[in-house]
Amino acid sequence: MREELSPVIGLEIHVQLATGTKIFCGCSTDYIGAVPNVNVCPVCLGLPGALPSLNARAVELGTLAGLALGCRIRLRSRFHRKNYFYPDLPKGYQISQYDEPLAEEGFIDVADEKGGTRRIRILRLHLEEDAGKLVHGAGDGRLEGASCSLVDCNRAGVPLAEIVSAPDLTSPAMSREYVLALRRLVRHLGVGDGDMEAGSLRVDANISLKGPGESGGERVEIKNLNSLRALERSLEYEISRQRDLISRGGTVARETRHWNEVTERTLGTRSKEEAQDYRYFPDPDLPPLVITEGFVEACRRRLPELPDARRRRFVEGLGLSEEEAAVLVEERGVAAYFDAAVAAGAPPRRASAWVRTEVLRVLREERRAVGAFPVLPDTLAALLQRVESGELSTTVARECFHALRTEEISLDEALRRFGGGKPSSEELEALGRRTLEENVDVVEEILGGRDPKGKKIKYLEGLMMRALRGQETPEAVRRTLEELIFKK
Repeated sequence: MREELSPVIGLEIHVQLATGTKIFCGCSTDYIGAVPNVNVCPVCLGLPGALPSLNARAVELGTLAGLALGCRIRLRSRFHRKNYFYPDLPKGYQISQYDEPLAEEGFIDVADEKGGTRRIRILRLHLEEDAGKLVHGAGDGRLEGASCSLVDCNRAGVPLAEIVSAPDLTSPAMSREYVLALRRLVRHLGVGDGDMEAGSLRVDANISLKGPGESGGERVEIKNLNSLRALERSLEYEISRQRDLISRGGTVARETRHWNEVTERTLGTRSKEEAQDYRYFPDPDLPPLVITEGFVEACRRRLPELPDARRRRFVEGLGLSEEEAAVLVEERGVAAYFDAAVAAGAPPRRASAWVRTEVLRVLREERRAVGAFPVLPDTLAALLQRVESGELSTTVARECFHALRTEEISLDEALRRFGGGKPSSEELEALGRRTLEENVDVVEEILGGRDPKGKKIKYLEGLMMRALRGQETPEAVRRTLEELIFKK
């Protein structure tokens, strides 16, 4: 009976919005690597008398995300104070939207375990401010080397869009696909960078088990999962833990747990709060947020081609495989680079292979954005057209590509340097004669009938192909050798 228990999973994803300033003040959001507590002011520190002022750009980005998720955008929403005490929350409350969020009733489609798709409902997208950051176990001499916890408020007040799914996910693997799909969407829209390692996309997971015909048992929330691996492993562990607990006659407590990367276990930290525990009430310093239909329609017109639509176009229109298309649409800039190369005349399949291997490899190794890549899409297209026509070998094309990106020379100069172009028949014959003169003993063995399997002539062919750096077909090289050896 216990084996029939099925996971019921819902995710709350916090997306840091790509604004230059915080959601309720003018402090910078660039906190990565900054000296602690420099990007702060009376507003984000919650000092008496300080009044918040809503960042219009955060509203715009939240609206874009809501529209891309198929949500209904509320023309009137409002902010509440969510009251709780934690050291990194300087005001003693968080400003967040509660029962009147910016967007509701959307969806996103994800891959399921059977190779199909499953529609995951989005209950709401609301705006809120981030908390500060606790730095644990500091022993840097600020307190004479004592182990302590310090508070950095640079992140306090950074704008977030919290996207809450319905409990429609049924496995850790599907949960991973959901986060990947949402991250692709966020990046394509430009509303955030979706960097989980940097903390600009964080996941809280709600997990319970249910039997046939049941609505589900008590749910457990796993907080602040900052990697796809942590998401999957924590859900796998929690499913196993809850099944084991139920099988022994126990009951699952409604609580908040944290994932320990070292022990690979979830640990209970506190009982799960209900909404009333936070004592929500409308923020008296912020009027209701009112937007117009015109504003919403202007945002709708700004929506780019979304990742799923782009992936379908790559597969159905350009003949790419699902796997190839999935890699290309993971980041909007990479997809746009590929699109531009194809528009400039690059063969789609060959362009896909080069972008997925050569271009992405360099971007990852050098940690650079595709917008700063020195080989422009039309240059790559011109290079790949020569490969497709047989004018260039893949070997020479890679040498040209390396020079184009490291020395930033022109394609014509790269082709002159690396001998681009097939050899003439006279050049091919001259190389063949030179190869035979340098390998007289091999020629004598061939003429003496001591090469029944053709290995000797294959050896000579390899020497010529190496000298030509692949700039001719093996068939043409072999034909030239046979004509010279057998005087055809």
